[in-house]
Amino acid sequence: MRCGLTENAPLARYTSWRIGGVANELFIPSSIDDFSHFLKKKPTAEPLYILGLGSNTLIRDGGIPGTVVVLSSSGLQSLSVLVDCVIRAEAGVSCAKMARFAARNQLSGMTFLAGVPGTIGGALAMNAGAHGDETWNHVVSVETIDRQGKRHVRSPSEFTVAYRSVKSPFDECFVAANFVHEEATKEQALAAIKKVLDHRVATQPGNMPNGGSVFRNPVGDFAGRLIEVCGLKGYRFGHSWISELHANFIVHDGKGSAKEVEHLIHLIEETILSKMGITLEREVKVIGCGSNDNS
Repeated sequence: MRCGLTENAPLARYTSWRIGGVANELFIPSSIDDFSHFLKKKPTAEPLYILGLGSNTLIRDGGIPGTVVVLSSSGLQSLSVLVDCVIRAEAGVSCAKMARFAARNQLSGMTFLAGVPGTIGGALAMNAGAHGDETWNHVVSVETIDRQGKRHVRSPSEFTVAYRSVKSPFDECFVAANFVHEEATKEQALAAIKKVLDHRVATQPGNMPNGGSVFRNPVGDFAGRLIEVCGLKGYRFGHSWISELHANFIVHDGKGSAKEVEHLIHLIEETILSKMGITLEREVKVIGCGSNDNS
């Protein structure tokens, strides 16, 4: 882990798609206090983007004309067990690490996180979930930081939480949270994690660069099923294609570009709307600038 500020930094290594342009500035904080100090010096009008492990994020080939803060490589990695089965996790901790930490401490209840390819900060920002459970079902409180570098402690009641969505009335970034778990034996918790990971390996293209699920599931249906029914499974554009294993994933062979992926996203949206009359909602966020279009 190398913390600090870098100019003209390539971003591909910080995303699970392994594609994207450069950032004017890349900052990796060594701690929450370091992050706070950095923000105090930054003009609030300057664009600021927060990345965890870069899943569910497509950075365009033209890069980002602002500052990107990467938490997955930062010093925000603290995990600790508090009272009454509560775990405090900082935003840079990977979801998988959190699940394993809970298991080692004979706690369960959030084993679904073992299959979520992101950080705790990202899970909080989008209410990540799997296997019928969601992150915010377990949140006791969150710690945030605003653009002036001031830290806050907030309760779940201050946010509007829904399926794969968290709306905040504050211009703040999640830096940590307390989560309630359930007591379990270490063997029970590890067995549950193994089940989650086995399912992920069997159903998702984890051996190829991808950004996770591209679209949210419509009510009562599955985005992957709709994409497959419309004949798009395996459809290729350049070095990128819609996964044959799971149609709600877009992968590439290592030579793909953000422009190719964005083209496929548009193609899926337009096809599902025209053939099925359904408007899919993106789970992936597309950020940055460049020549990306759907041509």
